[in-house]
Amino acid sequence: MTRQRLVVVGASLAGVRAVRAAREAGFDGHLVLVGAEPHLPYDRPSLSKAFLEATAEPPAPTFLGRDVLRYDLKVDLRLGVPATGLDTKARTVTVAGVPLDYDRLVIATGAKARGLAGFEHLAGVHTLRTLDDARAVRRALHAGARTVVVGAGFIGSEVASSARKRGQPVTVVEALPTPLVRAIGEVMGTACSALHTANGTVLRCGVTVTGLEGDGRVERVLLSDGTVLPADLVVVGVGAAPATGWLAGSGLALGDGVVCDRTLATSAAGVYAAGDVARWWNPLFERHMRLEHWTSAAEQGAVAGRNAVSRTATEPYETVPYFWSDWYGTRIQFVGVPEGDVESVGDGDRFVALYRHGDRLAGALAVNRPSLTMKFRALIRRWAGWDEALALAAPGSAAGTPLVR
Repeated sequence: MTRQRLVVVGASLAGVRAVRAAREAGFDGHLVLVGAEPHLPYDRPSLSKAFLEATAEPPAPTFLGRDVLRYDLKVDLRLGVPATGLDTKARTVTVAGVPLDYDRLVIATGAKARGLAGFEHLAGVHTLRTLDDARAVRRALHAGARTVVVGAGFIGSEVASSARKRGQPVTVVEALPTPLVRAIGEVMGTACSALHTANGTVLRCGVTVTGLEGDGRVERVLLSDGTVLPADLVVVGVGAAPATGWLAGSGLALGDGVVCDRTLATSAAGVYAAGDVARWWNPLFERHMRLEHWTSAAEQGAVAGRNAVSRTATEPYETVPYFWSDWYGTRIQFVGVPEGDVESVGDGDRFVALYRHGDRLAGALAVNRPSLTMKFRALIRRWAGWDEALALAAPGSAAGTPLVR
């Protein structure tokens, strides 16, 4: 009998979790892990946090050693060779120009950071998505670079925080009037972005970058209001797009990622997707979602791996979105969705903001309140009522404790 072959494309968090879950589920066939980068799979969140702040370059934050992958999990590693095509009828993935047969496939290629088109020739201009990106940015910060961050989202804000921790000047340029509106709403976007000014970062909102100048290396950033900012380092943090370009012509349903059902199955038989690249039907919220969060990538990878090799029923994946960020020594955590009216409990640098959808809790933002975050996540999962959420945020608040709107 021919051994079954599971191919996982994407040596990411989701990819590694898929590999491990498949083995733990009893899959004993040929397991191939394909990765575009030459590095062993590594953890990305630390790249914009502790990795940048280290005085000496830290080791790569790998998940598992090569021996564990090869000998314990019996993985056929294909690193540094991106997949360039998929034929769902022939059941082949093109890797290094050669078709690789699969019986089951998990797509975990993640997302690709958006850059500033037209300025690729200038040194000193970086996105921050890969280990190589982080190494280049850390070296520039360590050398005392005058830094401009384009985009006041979570990645850009973490870079700014790292620069200020080194005592270096940094300016953050944000095209929107208020940062983080899509992630946490206008009210809390304003509240969190105030951390920049409070910690000496210059925040410029409502302006765009119109050009970069320099003789082979960036020296100046031109803004839409006529301002010219001196810069030795420009870090672009304007979001990411799902890495689906290699799937053109594959026959898979695509639309802001690989479209999946509630079990993470795609439109092609035997093909699943997980992580930043997957847009799946979340039964809990009854809508399609694509999340670029560590927690969902880890959870989805495991479910996709198990479902891909299952000989019986597959399991649905449902979740309450969760992400976190650290700026200037402040822990910011969010669970749920940023919809509805917002009311906050607490003040100063320690508070909770609750997002109210009718009489239910839809989301919660916790600033320096880590002990409450997972409790709110559990409340949202069971669609808890507003009064219960309010009582958790501030015992006695329903009886009259003031709320800051």
